Formats: sequence, C-alpha cells, structure tokens
Amino acid sequence: MPKLRRVSGQEAIRALEHLGFEKARQRGSHMVLKKQTTEGAVGCVVPLHRELAVGTLRGILQQAQITPEKFMENL
Repeated sequence: MPKLRRVSGQEAIRALEHLGFEKARQRGSHMVLKKQTTEGAVGCVVPLHRELAVGTLRGILQQAQITPEKFMENL
C-alpha cells in the first residue's frame, strides 16, 4: 500500500473529479461527491479543510471505493 501524503480537501475533490465523481451538494465545510456505477451510486463526503489527516483520507477512499494507488495517480 503506498504512503498517502497529506492533501487539502480541495486537492482531494479535484482528484476524485478526475476519477468520475461529481459534486452533489455542500453543507457548511463538507462536500458530498457522487458517482454512478453499474452496481449503483457511490458517494463520499470530503471536509474542506486545509489539510486532511491520513486516516480521514483513507476513510474517504473507502467510501468512494477507490484504492490509494489509483488516488495517488490522479493527484
């Protein structure tokens, strides 16, 4: 498993958009992203913080069903 580096919420959203996610809605400092797949809709919540903790980023990637390798390639 590659070492995830710390990224901002905006950088994470940009990488997820490259992977096919679209902004669904925002409430306060949290952005909800969604993506349609053949199995159904996949969504994740990204806090718009200056720097995301690595554990938070791992949780986002689990929600989005994306491997850390694929995410790091799209940063």
